[in-house]
Amino acid sequence: MTIPATNTKRAPRSGASAIPAFLNPEAGSADAARAAIESSGAFDIRDADADSLAQDIKDAVSAGATRILVSGGDGTVACAAGALAATHAELAVLAGGTLNHFAKDHGISTDFAEAVAAALGDQVSEVDVGYVNDSLFLNTFSVGMYVGYVKTRDRLEKRVGYRVASFLSLLRTFMRMWTMSIELEVDGKVRRYKTALVFVGVGERELKAPHLGARVEGGKRGLHVLVVTGRRRARLVALAMAAASRGVSHAASGPQLDSFVVDKCTIHLGRHSTPIALDGEIMDAKTPLQLRLAENQLKVVGAK
Repeated sequence: MTIPATNTKRAPRSGASAIPAFLNPEAGSADAARAAIESSGAFDIRDADADSLAQDIKDAVSAGATRILVSGGDGTVACAAGALAATHAELAVLAGGTLNHFAKDHGISTDFAEAVAAALGDQVSEVDVGYVNDSLFLNTFSVGMYVGYVKTRDRLEKRVGYRVASFLSLLRTFMRMWTMSIELEVDGKVRRYKTALVFVGVGERELKAPHLGARVEGGKRGLHVLVVTGRRRARLVALAMAAASRGVSHAASGPQLDSFVVDKCTIHLGRHSTPIALDGEIMDAKTPLQLRLAENQLKVVGAK
């Protein structure tokens, strides 16, 4: 089954009240994003506070908003999506992060002027999302070495910048690489692995270098589960980082991966909780990890 283009059109928004626009002021592109939003005169701009964003969006919807614009990176967009999923309200995105996977995967322009124009348009698509336990993710979930990589990168980024921090974090991950024992339950069958990383993407993902982990255009619908196997240190690091972050341009040839496209699965780790990465954001989750696909869960403005 391929991912459907579930599109709807509605009447243009002439005469509509100002659209709530939540802007992450910490994003490096915040000033440019604010200028683009202000230039349209169609939005009520509000600072997006990480601790209260989800509730602020819910309050805006309760007050009558039918469309919300969010400006920031994938983590900010995912937080907004968690508040809007399974509601009547629509999500418009102004991609202001470093990677902007969600916008790029769904054909939303990363040019601010174009994105603002799209946010005022009448094209709306319903897109799939994933859940791990009760937490939503738009693009990717992972458990294992990538979590340590992100923690180190985030700690270093404020001092040396994103690119240098990413490189240093990759080196540290290479030196301290560890594996974990898991049981993966798929379609009632339990598979046992000793692995450095389990990666799950919403929608089918590429399995070959150099695009390992990228979404397949027109690919299968579902959660694409990738389990890194084998024990060679360099190969594991390259595969894990490419699959989880797409930050490695040349992964090892002949990837050692087990791959499944499923509607749901369960990951058992033999402990009560574990750190996980959802759309690049780190959080703790109770185990076992219950993953499921939610079809057509989110209404996204301008998505293709």
